[in-house]
Amino acid sequence: MSDKPNSQIKEVNISQEMRSSFLDYAMSVIVSRALPDVRDGLKPVHRRILYAMNDLGMTSDKPFKKSARIVGEVIGKYHPHGDSAVYETMVRMAQDFSYRNMLVDGHGNFGSIDGDSAAAMRYTEARMSKISMELLRDINKDTIDYQDNYDGSEREPVVLPARFPNLLVNGSAGIAVGMATNIPPHQLGEVIDGVLAVSKNQDITIPELMEIIPGPDFPTAGQILGISGIRRAYETGKGSIIIRAKVEIEEQSNGKQTIIVNELPYQVNKAKLIEKIAELARDKKIEGITDLRDESDRSGMRIVIEVRRDANANVLLNNLYKQTSLQTSFGINMLALVEGQPKVLNLKQCLQYYLDHQVVVIRRRTEFELRKAEARAHILEGLKIALDNLDAVIALIRASQTTDIAREGLMTQFSLSEKQAQAILDMRLQKLTGLEREKIEAEYQSLLALIAELKAILADNEKVLEIIREELIEVKDRFNDGRRTEIIAGGSEVIEDEDLIPRQDIVISLTHNGYIKRLPVSTYKSQKRGGRGIQGMNTNEDDFVEHLLTTSTHDTILFFTNKGKVYKTKGYEIPEYGRTAKGIPIINLLEVDKGEWVNAIIRVDEFVDDWYLFFTTKQGISKRTPLSSFENIRNSGLIALSLREEDELISVKLTDGKRDMVIGTKNGMLIRFNENDVRSMGRTATGVKGITLDSEDEVIGMEILEEESDILIITKNGYGKRTPANEYRIQTRGGKGLRTCNITDKNGDVVALKCVTSGEEIMVITVSGVLIRLSVSGISQMGRNTQGVKVIRLGDSEFVSTVAKVQTSEEDEELDEEVDSELDVTSEESPENE
Repeated sequence: MSDKPNSQIKEVNISQEMRSSFLDYAMSVIVSRALPDVRDGLKPVHRRILYAMNDLGMTSDKPFKKSARIVGEVIGKYHPHGDSAVYETMVRMAQDFSYRNMLVDGHGNFGSIDGDSAAAMRYTEARMSKISMELLRDINKDTIDYQDNYDGSEREPVVLPARFPNLLVNGSAGIAVGMATNIPPHQLGEVIDGVLAVSKNQDITIPELMEIIPGPDFPTAGQILGISGIRRAYETGKGSIIIRAKVEIEEQSNGKQTIIVNELPYQVNKAKLIEKIAELARDKKIEGITDLRDESDRSGMRIVIEVRRDANANVLLNNLYKQTSLQTSFGINMLALVEGQPKVLNLKQCLQYYLDHQVVVIRRRTEFELRKAEARAHILEGLKIALDNLDAVIALIRASQTTDIAREGLMTQFSLSEKQAQAILDMRLQKLTGLEREKIEAEYQSLLALIAELKAILADNEKVLEIIREELIEVKDRFNDGRRTEIIAGGSEVIEDEDLIPRQDIVISLTHNGYIKRLPVSTYKSQKRGGRGIQGMNTNEDDFVEHLLTTSTHDTILFFTNKGKVYKTKGYEIPEYGRTAKGIPIINLLEVDKGEWVNAIIRVDEFVDDWYLFFTTKQGISKRTPLSSFENIRNSGLIALSLREEDELISVKLTDGKRDMVIGTKNGMLIRFNENDVRSMGRTATGVKGITLDSEDEVIGMEILEEESDILIITKNGYGKRTPANEYRIQTRGGKGLRTCNITDKNGDVVALKCVTSGEEIMVITVSGVLIRLSVSGISQMGRNTQGVKVIRLGDSEFVSTVAKVQTSEEDEELDEEVDSELDVTSEESPENE
């Protein structure tokens, strides 16, 4: 430390100095650089550019001037920062893909949506746009405050009058210290209507405002998915919205599909987007693209993506949405300066603060015009006095030696003010004519009326608001255009995996020991009745296929367990394996408990209120519950029905509430009754008796019966038959039913009961995993009390495990006429009656 008495060195606490200096820096960035003012929606640099252009006379009706001249004016007088920063800001204000309503009218190369930079400022020219002049309208009528510039040599506006709500119309983005703003642009007419609504109803709610301002409106158009993010942002000031490109899928004459992109999400670089799509296609991360080109021109945007003939354009498009900027997220943070302080604002606050600013502007303008009118009226009063005493005034002036003496004489003799006396001295001789005297009188009377009107405005706030409404409507009429961005209400805001997976018919198989997998339906060739079949799954010696379900990758699969619980998954969530693979343990897919196994699987396209699930247990108990009760199932499962002791759930069917149900037993009994015999019950109810069982008998299946269908019975030893539905009369639930099959040692117990038609196909599976696909028409139609015919050749110690119907698909392979010569094809056997 110096010992000199005039030393400039001071001892300070470094921690406190850093804290103080950083706070000063942070506040400077927040207030003077990064955040917009809520009143005019401008940051200081934008405001200074527009003020400098207005000061230079570069209005919309004047010729263009070099951009370098504007930038020089701005940095020389108001904004002592880099010229490139000022120029880049002005360039953005002139880009139709950056600003919803451009504030600068540019002439020359001002960049492109491909990310091309603007030409140097010495080459481009600019002037104010017509709408930007509305931001500065009435600035010379004392409507706003001024402050010193950086060196005190000039005065600059603190805020602009802003005769339209620019903060919401053009939005704003900026990063300050410890905070950031990101306000999306909106449609001019909608925002003005919102201000009008607030001016008429101070208690208006945000949901009511959203009926007027449904959401942001981006200059690049596109689509906004859903309104939940918009609502959250408008209510809290913070939220996130999903923006998606506007896309069309065109069918070509050769059968190929083409994806056409016409609009992009806001702030997406088109060239980088195309580069990203090409990279994904090259790396095989997205398959199915055969050609990619940019056909955009001055008439509009057009990106063409040609799709391979065998690819699904919708699936490809969803992959593009998920992996490229064809779909982006826009984080809304409505942070702005309110009286110099940063504040997060909701939609109503943005509109209210703007309206309050306009009230101040109109009142200050009115006060300015009142002062001007009163000053002119004061002068006219003096002129009237002079004209009424013209001879005396002329004599006084002629007798005065100097102007000062004449002025004092007029003030003394006629009780005039100094300004009035000076105005009389300045009066030209032509004012003495009779016509001019009449003009002065008319002007004076009109000024009196104007003064009265201006005072009435200042005395009545409602009149101030009415002026604001009229002038806003005038701006709307002049500059309003249509909404560009489409808001898809209720749209999916997030692309689920399901959207990326083609819809495909599949077979889901589940073994007795709980191994599950899926396969395409077309994996299994259709074979003639009595064939040996193909190996459908490799299983362990003590395992066998127990459940087989044909469904779609997009269907919801409900798994019902022996303990009466239900689990839910999607078809595509079940792993796909090869034909001979056994799959994965179901405990890796569902959270089933120890000692719990799946006893029934059904598919659901949509959970609707007027459909039901019909349950049947091994002990013959039935229950009917609305399908909607099962829409929300947690990962740990849900109780589907309460079971009695030693009972198990056997079967579940989806019904429309108007069906006849049939329940079959192991000993060959069957009962048919209308499902309405079982009243609708709650999800956890036990149910009522559906069929009365003999000792050692149990339910093996339950089906929905159609009048034009047959009852198909398959027995343990591979025998089967079809019996017309009309041979089973409708009974009352709870009875013992009718005999449907003659059970002998030859055919064995009944293992499956299905309701079928002749055009359908079934799959029959043995305990060792052998599977055969049969046409129902190849199984003989017989009476109720018969054994059936052989439908599958069984090896030693083999028996039928389960049977499932297969939906006919155009993708299925044709009937396989060529069966291995070493395999025997068993001919149809004659029915044997008891």
